[in-house]
Amino acid sequence: MLFVDDAQMAELALKYLGKDGPTNVLAFPQMDGPVPEGVRGPLGDVVISVDTAKTEAEALGLALDRWIFALLAHGILHLLGYDHGGPEEAAEMEAKEQELAGLYEAA
Repeated sequence: MLFVDDAQMAELALKYLGKDGPTNVLAFPQMDGPVPEGVRGPLGDVVISVDTAKTEAEALGLALDRWIFALLAHGILHLLGYDHGGPEEAAEMEAKEQELAGLYEAA
């Protein structure tokens, strides 16, 4: 996990996504496709822009740590092979994110 500012995130978004400007979270998996069951070890890297996270948390009325946890969960789900390209995929990923959010609430 790496925390960066918007300038650093914009560089990564341009280099790896071909998109201008920062995004809130990027995930860089170490393997292609879904992670086979039982695989242990590093899944990849999750990069979070603290600047963007702070702006979004304020807009959503959430504490910054709660929103960063949500972004981390989102990035980890990408590392596990989840995506949100289509409506069904997005619904499945959102359900998993809600499940993980419950872990934060319990902590």
